[in-house]
Amino acid sequence: MSLGLVGRKIGMTRFFTEDGVAVPVTVVDVSNNRVTQIKTQQTDGYAALQVTYGVRRATRVTKPQTGHFAKAGVEAGSVVREFNVADVSSYSLGKHIGVDIFQVGQKVDVSGVTQGKGFSGAIKRHHFSSNRASHGNSLSHNSAGSIGMAQDPGRVFPGKKMAGHLGAVTRTTQLLEIVRIDAERQLLLIKGAVPGSKGGNVVVRPSVKAGA
Repeated sequence: MSLGLVGRKIGMTRFFTEDGVAVPVTVVDVSNNRVTQIKTQQTDGYAALQVTYGVRRATRVTKPQTGHFAKAGVEAGSVVREFNVADVSSYSLGKHIGVDIFQVGQKVDVSGVTQGKGFSGAIKRHHFSSNRASHGNSLSHNSAGSIGMAQDPGRVFPGKKMAGHLGAVTRTTQLLEIVRIDAERQLLLIKGAVPGSKGGNVVVRPSVKAGA
């Protein structure tokens, strides 16, 4: 139950520590996060903050969304996310939330939509080993091999790992470290890679395993 930020993955770069070690980092823009709704135990049965990020053209905003953003007094955003927060008394509608809720060295969990790979074979999709390259193998070097059985049960069980759509799913990478914070430009530099393509939306939350 902790507040996070919604942002956009800008890309990867690196910076050097004082002792000359190169650290690969992902740059995440978390500027202009604003509160669009405050949920409380009395009105909704739980406490949470709804936050929006980005800007959406007026022609792309539905009438219910227009009223919702207008009630909060904020510009329509492209992404809306909700965070469970134990105490919402210090927040108000339209308030901007900045990078000051995080600290350098803090562990975070980053969620995003992974890069879509399209239709992929079983070898690439499920990390299978390829079949042998010689000794009678013909036209099945990079295939999954046999998928069925004998007359009993005589069928392919549901969930069999086969070729299909790969990527473009929501994934969370846990226990990543914030190595630098640019308060002026509202940027987070997170060590390592995070899910998604450049320009993709991500959600950064305090890690649920940091104290475990």
